[in-house]
Amino acid sequence: MLQVISARTVPAARLLAPRGAVLVEAVRGRKSRTDPVAKSKQGRIKMPGPVDPVEMVVLKERYTEYQMMMRALRMEFKEEVLRRKYEEETGSMAEEKAAQEAEEHRGLMAWNKQENLRLLAVRVERVQKETEEAERKKLEAVLQREQKQQELLKEKEREILQLQEDAKNFITLENLDQRIEEALDTPKNYNFAIDKEGRVVKQTMLQ
Repeated sequence: MLQVISARTVPAARLLAPRGAVLVEAVRGRKSRTDPVAKSKQGRIKMPGPVDPVEMVVLKERYTEYQMMMRALRMEFKEEVLRRKYEEETGSMAEEKAAQEAEEHRGLMAWNKQENLRLLAVRVERVQKETEEAERKKLEAVLQREQKQQELLKEKEREILQLQEDAKNFITLENLDQRIEEALDTPKNYNFAIDKEGRVVKQTMLQ
């Protein structure tokens, strides 16, 4: 009784592959290849069983029929695989795949546009913040520079006022005689020694 195999249960690669030789197990049972022949089988000559000619003819016909059916199935499966491959490349399935890829491309382009707009907004905001920060630092630098100039002017004004105040005690040609008389009337002794705290510890007497 022959059993027809469905195309869905047999892989395409197995159907398209060439038929190979029959595989035989390398090990038979539990006996290794180096074990000696059993004593009960020593000297025994194995003779093949008798062959029925009628049964041999029937088996040969059935095997030939089986080979023809399997060859037909393989060819049909191969034709179906090649047809599907051709339809995927040039047929309706290719058009459907192209439409799907176009739709996916449009979706990706829309997402890319939205992402570009989002990144543009982030970049504009960052540039605006950097510009504001630079303007703030520039304004602070200008204010600090103006403050330093004002402090310098005030210092110069104080120096000028102090110089004008000190100029009142300068010795000129007009008050030279008067200052000489004052120096003679009130002599001062500058020959003295001071300690680390600035106190006078030793002073000579005027002669």
